[in-house]
Amino acid sequence: MIITKRIYEAYSDEDGIRILVDRLWPRGISREKAKIDFWYKEIAPSNDLRKWFNHDIEKYEGFREKYFDELKGNPALQDFSRLVTEKSKTGNVTLLFSAKDEEHNNAVVLKEFLELN
Repeated sequence: MIITKRIYEAYSDEDGIRILVDRLWPRGISREKAKIDFWYKEIAPSNDLRKWFNHDIEKYEGFREKYFDELKGNPALQDFSRLVTEKSKTGNVTLLFSAKDEEHNNAVVLKEFLELN
């Protein structure tokens, strides 16, 4: 199963494989505390899209559509999708993000994209 979770939340054995899907390293958290298995910054939204969205909920649907378009053309998607598919066969895969909004962020959109494709 694919799960999304803020990287600032405590690690849990239920997390399974932990993949950071943000382009920038989260502020105020050490690599040791983050306990990530992979950092796939190349799967994150482009800097231009990230800055345009700026976590404005009113822009979320536009962000979702534009990020879907970026993912479709992203050369890293195939490897990332293969990793998530392989790892989710034996346990959970947790997509980690740093945004405060747990419902409107790139990890939620990425999870939806993976489940649809």
